[in-house]
Amino acid sequence: MRLTDLPLRQPAFVETIDWESLSSVEGQRLREFGLCEGASVEALHHGGLLGRGPLAVKIGRMTVAMRRNHAAAVEVSTGPQEAQS
Repeated sequence: MRLTDLPLRQPAFVETIDWESLSSVEGQRLREFGLCEGASVEALHHGGLLGRGPLAVKIGRMTVAMRRNHAAAVEVSTGPQEAQS
């Protein structure tokens, strides 16, 4: 599921990120926040009118505001993270 569809306060892990849908500046900014495959994430709040604005997202131990189109590029999984080989 996409990060935009993740229920609030539901811990999840990043499965994949569609880096090609983001500009290089946007991608670099998200990487600096620690957003990468395997990172733990949690949607905390939907902003804007009717919850259609930016999201407050916990990435690891940091809370950041993320534009909705950026969050839509992030696929997450709510199950236990599988061991990477």
